[in-house]
This record gives sequence, structure tokens and C-alpha cells, in this order.
Amino acid sequence: MLIPSIDIMGGRAVQLVGGAGAPLDCGDPLEIATRFSRVGPVAVVDLDAALGRGSNRPLVLELVKRHDCVVGGGVRTEDDARALLDSGALRVVIGTAASPDFLARLPRERVMVALDARDGEVLDSGWTRGTGETVEERLRRLAPYAGGFLLTMVESEGSLRGIDLGRCEALAAAARDAGFEGRLVFAGGVTTGAEIAALDRLGADAQVGMALYSGRLGLAEAFAAPLVSERQDGLWPTVVRDERGLSLGLAWSDAESLREALETGAGVYRSRKRGLWRKGASSGNRQVLLRVEADCDRDALAFTVRQEGTGFCHLGTRSCFGTDGGLSLLERTVIGRITAAPEGSYTRRLLEEEGLLAAKLVEEAGELAEAESAERAAEEAADLFYFALVALAAAGGRLSEVERVLDRRARKLTRRPGDAKPAQAGKGAACPAGIH
Repeated sequence: MLIPSIDIMGGRAVQLVGGAGAPLDCGDPLEIATRFSRVGPVAVVDLDAALGRGSNRPLVLELVKRHDCVVGGGVRTEDDARALLDSGALRVVIGTAASPDFLARLPRERVMVALDARDGEVLDSGWTRGTGETVEERLRRLAPYAGGFLLTMVESEGSLRGIDLGRCEALAAAARDAGFEGRLVFAGGVTTGAEIAALDRLGADAQVGMALYSGRLGLAEAFAAPLVSERQDGLWPTVVRDERGLSLGLAWSDAESLREALETGAGVYRSRKRGLWRKGASSGNRQVLLRVEADCDRDALAFTVRQEGTGFCHLGTRSCFGTDGGLSLLERTVIGRITAAPEGSYTRRLLEEEGLLAAKLVEEAGELAEAESAERAAEEAADLFYFALVALAAAGGRLSEVERVLDRRARKLTRRPGDAKPAQAGKGAACPAGIH
């Protein structure tokens, strides 16, 4: 599939042609990443760090905070690699520093090795120095330590002249011969959807930058290139789900609706009766498109959306599969109370009565800590979740943002001891006087 790429130099997204020359300014990395992330993880490369000319680390960390990113460029120490992984990067890309000893100190599944080559020779130090080693030789040597390989044909990078598919096939065969079972990603000159589809058939991804920046290749066209359909009308069944993974319903997509959805960042589908269907255009129940994913057979899609209004179903329910409940329903109820709380609403009282919400949070946390049965723990946790959601919604936050923080933390390698803060040490489950 497609992996959009953002190369950063001097705080801007740029593109080098053939790994040299003046960089082409392609825009604001944050704005570009918002659009690119709609089709999945984004590759982020700090060119200044790769070339030893400084760093764009604060910007890189902001990108990682907002989106799922694979990060590379100048990652040459274990501390650097671990810091990026701790920040929430999906994987780090190691090039110049890649050696068996270095890679063995990092979790294999979180590491990609960059094999940047010109005319078959691996380059390092930001593509400025030849190593005398072929791609095949380095691939065999490092295969036991890598979760993936990024293979860049530097002579074609940014050229828009296409990628050498014959060379890609040979390298994929070399990887198999080396016993490598991870993912291969090819970069350097990918220009057409046909090339992306061909790489996908090899079991490899295509990392694309210049073709997307220049408009030579549309984002939707690039993403859809590997897709197939067994239907006569060519439609792709599309599962629509919210930020928390709840299925809202089933829709259909085609090339036109997918392009409109990705360009506008909205829920746009193909209605078999009405043609192009912009969800919410008449009802007001609009959708913000967060991500599109293809299934393993490349014949179905999943849209992750932020659903607005009453819901997705024309019957006025959140989901076409009936009503929902649990934390999703509670969150929407709390948000509704905060924006238009009726007189006498307890949520309204929590927001208006100074200190009440803070006291209830402490009280319910203490009661959960004291619970001795599963039933009691569930009841106290439910109370705590309610008050926590009020505090979260009052600050403008959402459960999906909490879950994103949890996902980032789950990727951390470095763990804190988790000791209680001095003010709480020794208190156990006790609560402040007067709270119970």
C-alpha cells in the first residue's frame, strides 16, 4: 500500500532530486501530514539531522503526537532511537548507524533499516558517502535484526521518472532468500498508481513524496491503486466506524467518492440510488473523515469518522445496527449536557458549583481503591468514569484523544517506576476528611 512521505529541512517539507541539489519547498509539514494521515501512517524524515546540519526534533515530535508516524533521519544513537519510540513513533528508521550490535539493543518489530543506494551501492551519512557494500549484502547481514527495510533508489529520488520494478522484484527475492519475513518499503521515483499496485503484489509498500506534492499522483489514486472489486459496478463495500471503533453502518465507495472524501476530509460515499452521497449534506449529521483503510484482500474499505449530529442511520440512531451504550453513549450525553444542560442537571451543577467536581473525582477514586469485589469495583469505576468524562468534556477533550494518549504510551520503551507522589505516599485508599 501507500506510505506518504514528508522530508523536513529547516522546518519545511522539501524534496531533493537525486539526493542532491537545492531542495524544492513543498509546504508546511503539519498541514501536509493532516491530509496524508487520512490514508494511514506517514513517513517523516529529518533531512537536517541526516546531513548533520541540525535538527527538526520539536517539529518531528509534534507530528508524532498528532499522527501515526514512522520516523527517520539522523537516528544514530540508542538514546535517540528510544526517545523517538517513547514519544509514540510507530517505528524508527536506522540508516548510517545500522549494525547488528546497535539494532540488537532495540525491539526488532519497532525498527526499520534504511538501505539507501545509488546504482546498487549502499550510501550513508545522508546519502553523501558510499559504503562499498551492496544492498543485497547489507540486507542479508541485517535481516535477523530488522522488522522492516526501507529501500531507496537514490538516483531516482524526486525524479518522477518511475521506479525500477525489475530491481524491486530482485530485492524482494533476495529478502526471501535471506529468510526475511518483515515488510519491505520501496522509495525513489514512484510516480504512478500502477507502480504502487505492482509493489503491493510483491508484498511491499510504496513510500511516495514528490509525486504527491507535485500533483502528478493524487492521494486517492495512489491509495486506491491496489484495490480490486468483484462487483460488476466496481464498488468497494465500506464499513463506517467512529473514533472508538463502533460500527455505524455499511456504505459503498468508488474512485470518485474516495477522491472527494480524501480531498475534503469528509464522509463521502457512492449511493447506488442517488450517486455521490455527502453524508449530512441535508440532515446535518456530517462526518469528519479521520482515516481510510483497506482490508487484507484489498476489496473492502473502512472509514474512521467523527460523527456529528444524531448519528449515521436515517432512522435517527447513532448506528444502523441499533442503539449503542457504555462509554460512547455516556460521553455524548455528557457533551450534550455541557453544551445545553437543562435546569436541574447534575452535570450542570458539577460545572457551576466550585470545587464539587474535584471533590467527587477524589471521592470516587478512593471508593474504587477500597472496592473488594468485582461488582463493587465495576460500580465505583462507573462513577469515576462519569466524573472523569465531565472533567474531560469541560476541557474540550474527547475519549478518542484519551485513547490516542494510551496508544502512544503503550509504545514507550522506557518505563517510570510509578511510585506515588510524596503528597500521596502512605495514604493508601484514604480520602480527604469530609469527602465521604
